[in-house]
Amino acid sequence: MSDATSPAGGFPASSQMRTLAVRITDDLRAQLDVIAQLSDRSVTEEIRLALEAWIVTSKSDPKVLARAETVRAEIEREAKTKQSAIEAIFGGDGSTAAARGKAKPPADA
Repeated sequence: MSDATSPAGGFPASSQMRTLAVRITDDLRAQLDVIAQLSDRSVTEEIRLALEAWIVTSKSDPKVLARAETVRAEIEREAKTKQSAIEAIFGGDGSTAAARGKAKPPADA
């Protein structure tokens, strides 16, 4: 590991951490407390490690991969629709109405 990553999380040291509140049952919390104690880690670190493992697993899940492709295609379709709308409004050269308005000579000149 390099100095740029945290020891357990694998995140860059400069990566901003955010708080996430999760409601769990008393029984699950008790089990989590025991696991953390046996692993000599904090409950927070145990949760972070579990989430990281779940994300790694999800990345190779065929159902998740198929859904990701569907979502990606929807995003691309929406982006193309919006690009077409902008081109229809402002023209294909990317200029805006304000920029074209400044280039036009005044009507009374």
